[in-house]
Amino acid sequence: MAKQITLKMTVNGTDCVVTVHPFARLLDVLREELRLTGTKEGCGEGECGACTILMNGRVVNSCLVPVVQAQGAVVVTVEGLAQGERLSSVQDAFLTYNGAQCGFCTPGMLISATDLLNRCPNPTEGEIREGLAGNLCRCTGYAKIVDAVRAVAADGGAAK
Repeated sequence: MAKQITLKMTVNGTDCVVTVHPFARLLDVLREELRLTGTKEGCGEGECGACTILMNGRVVNSCLVPVVQAQGAVVVTVEGLAQGERLSSVQDAFLTYNGAQCGFCTPGMLISATDLLNRCPNPTEGEIREGLAGNLCRCTGYAKIVDAVRAVAADGGAAK
């Protein structure tokens, strides 16, 4: 049995130290050790986007990231988008435009939409669809999600 290792990372603005199996996935550490259950496991193969997070400012599928790669990283999960009780503009738009139905894909969609709007504050519909392409949704048909992202862009972007 492999020896456990101790890692340090910043998750949603908080410095964290975890002692975990070196082959653990970042997704499992976030959910099981840090109790950040907003990030979901869908396929476990990096195809569905349910586990999407930001790591060092880049969108990643946390189900594919060995936790050792998160040593010293800055991680943002869906729980880190809100500021206290105040939802981010993207979260608020998803509620307003009914961009979430069953909700399983929503955390990954929110992370990807936030990243897109931070990189491209006024995206076209094509850019929105491309920015969300790594996230699968079985319920919405994407139209309401695209409407929500478009509304945030029209209102000044994700950083608002």
